[in-house]
Amino acid sequence: MNTIAAIATAQASAGIGIVRISGQKAIEIADKVFVSASGKPLASRGGYCAALGHVYDGTTKIDEAIALLFRAPKSYTGEDVVELSGHGGPYIMSRILRAVLSAGAQPAQPGEFTQRAFLNGKIDLSRAEAIMGLIGAKGEAAREATLNVLDGSLSKEIKSAAAVLTKICAHLAVWADYPEEDIPELSDEKLFKSLRQVEKTLKKLLDSFDAGRAVIEGVDTVIVGKPNVGKSTLLNVLAGTEKAIVTPEAGTTRDIIEETVRVENTTLRLADTAGIHEEALSEIEKIGIQRAIKRMQRAQLVIVVLENSEELTQGELELLKKAAMKKCVVAVNKTDKKARLDIEQVKAVTENIAFISASRREGIEELNSLILRVLGTADFDTSQPVIITERQRNCVSKALESVREALDALSSEVTRDAVSVSLDDAVSKLLELTGENASEAVVNEVFRSFCVGK
Repeated sequence: MNTIAAIATAQASAGIGIVRISGQKAIEIADKVFVSASGKPLASRGGYCAALGHVYDGTTKIDEAIALLFRAPKSYTGEDVVELSGHGGPYIMSRILRAVLSAGAQPAQPGEFTQRAFLNGKIDLSRAEAIMGLIGAKGEAAREATLNVLDGSLSKEIKSAAAVLTKICAHLAVWADYPEEDIPELSDEKLFKSLRQVEKTLKKLLDSFDAGRAVIEGVDTVIVGKPNVGKSTLLNVLAGTEKAIVTPEAGTTRDIIEETVRVENTTLRLADTAGIHEEALSEIEKIGIQRAIKRMQRAQLVIVVLENSEELTQGELELLKKAAMKKCVVAVNKTDKKARLDIEQVKAVTENIAFISASRREGIEELNSLILRVLGTADFDTSQPVIITERQRNCVSKALESVREALDALSSEVTRDAVSVSLDDAVSKLLELTGENASEAVVNEVFRSFCVGK
């Protein structure tokens, strides 16, 4: 493999910036650009040491720096690694990187350092994916959950399930291939017990996906309703700032206004939309309504705002039915006014209803609690294994499907060969999740989303 290099810290002014070099020639290349204060080259030093000196581009001194040396295999990538820590200005970092590349290194691709760690057996694929989750963590719960996966909780759960299935497959194969050895047959009772336990484990993991993704990645959320129902006021209350303009005039919001807010352990990427109604008067208002509908279609959570003091219109009822096809919460606003809304009409569509007065900031805690309950994050346990990517969800889903096929085959009293085929498929999918049986295309896709330098 080529020796690679990249800036491993953010492209912004900071006290310290790091250029990371990894590969067979990492130390040789570092010695071409770094001169220690003692004059002792890095090649003559042991691993896990630091040296103070200067970085040069030819004869031009670029910066004072510290070189950290990690010798293979005891490094992040499993290769020889040198990290040059200099003053963290973007220009200084770019000059140091340019010098390193001129000395023979190749520019690192997104995620290439972590990909090499995976290829060299330092981490598995599920733990590699947790790294990006940890980097992008938006709160304490997200940090705890992704760190738990990085520490190997998901890998252990998956490998444990795969080991149970592999042991069953091996026993069935030996029993079928060597009848003369008088190997005891696995009883249906033992098979059912083992497979039911694996089924339970995989289902629990699959059920954790939506809540885990909501905590780790945040939730794409849209606020919809007719004009002047209080959508913008609600956005401002949730955001804790006057993000949206609020006036008594209907149709003030013409375009989508977005804000990120925290509701306990969950991040909501909130979008306030134009009022949706059938009597848009201007072309710009019609465009705003079209954008609002499109935004609702791709949202993960829809907050429908209804007015307590107005009867439910047919348009609102249709909007509510569309919203209820997704995760949906209804905020009945303006509860400080006389009630005219037929709440039973709303309950016929969804029971997820909170009563609020956004202008008075009343009922907001109840609304937040309802949102967390609907998203499944109210009691999210960050200490439990959780699947955090769509790829992982797909692997677990297919493995669970294969385990259930094996159970069906066992119940149908077909030959044990059919059971073995289904279990082999399940093991294959589980090993794909950890990367032990993943194709090169799958591996490349995982690391394509990483940032350069990691």
